[in-house]
Amino acid sequence: MERLLMWAPRVLSLLRIIAALLFMEHGLMKAFQFPAAQPNAPDPLPPILVAAAWLEIVGGGLLVVGLFTRPVAFILSGMMAVAYFAAHASGGFWPALNGGEAAILFCFVFLYLVFTGPGEWSLDAQLRKRP
Repeated sequence: MERLLMWAPRVLSLLRIIAALLFMEHGLMKAFQFPAAQPNAPDPLPPILVAAAWLEIVGGGLLVVGLFTRPVAFILSGMMAVAYFAAHASGGFWPALNGGEAAILFCFVFLYLVFTGPGEWSLDAQLRKRP
């Protein structure tokens, strides 16, 4: 178990990086139709979805590099909670049926990062090491 424990800060970094890249993809799909247009997104995007797209792109980018991880993760966790209740919960109770699984997962992964921080491989960790 000690071998696993010594890898925990690095695996936490991997979780942060992969989740942030996937999150950024949602913003890129909304804002730039890259790698494809977001399914069922209205055209043109309403201002709330434009704001969401930029939070996903910029916030996701900050999380990828691990800069300002805790405050950014807090904001994005809240955003995903609002997104779930605004866009998915009205579609029924079960997340697998209302399309809200990703919103719930992002919400709780980001909430976890608020409490754990970014992990070993991050700009935040490097800045803490500076004298």
